[in-house]
Amino acid sequence: MTTQRPAGTGHPRYAENHPRTAETAAQARRLVRAAFGLWGLDHLTDRGELVITELVANAVRHTSCPLVRLIVARPSPDWVRLAVVDRAPRKLPQMREVCADDTTGRGLVLVDTYADRWGYDLMGSKPRAPWGKSVWCELKVTDQ
Repeated sequence: MTTQRPAGTGHPRYAENHPRTAETAAQARRLVRAAFGLWGLDHLTDRGELVITELVANAVRHTSCPLVRLIVARPSPDWVRLAVVDRAPRKLPQMREVCADDTTGRGLVLVDTYADRWGYDLMGSKPRAPWGKSVWCELKVTDQ
């Protein structure tokens, strides 16, 4: 694990590397609580914790890389961005339809419901050979 630190330049951002395990979801929620608390966004904490948990769960379930990177950023005063970066660029997120009886498969449905927007970016400078991906979601900052 790396220690959380604000970015030296640019917009505020916190990032940590963690093993790709289910326990990392708790670390992700802690990072969201800490950053949102510093930014005075306590009213968004529950939503932020929910969506980052789902992004981590998807990385744990659908990739095999040993580590993931958690990112909590404030790219502008109006938005916060939560992301999970992994080294599995060919395992792209896909939202699927779920039935009432299904016990899995609701992660991206929840992200789509509780985030204002979400997506993924391939990582690396070579379009044909990216080294990883960032699955992200953004929450709109509104007055309480």
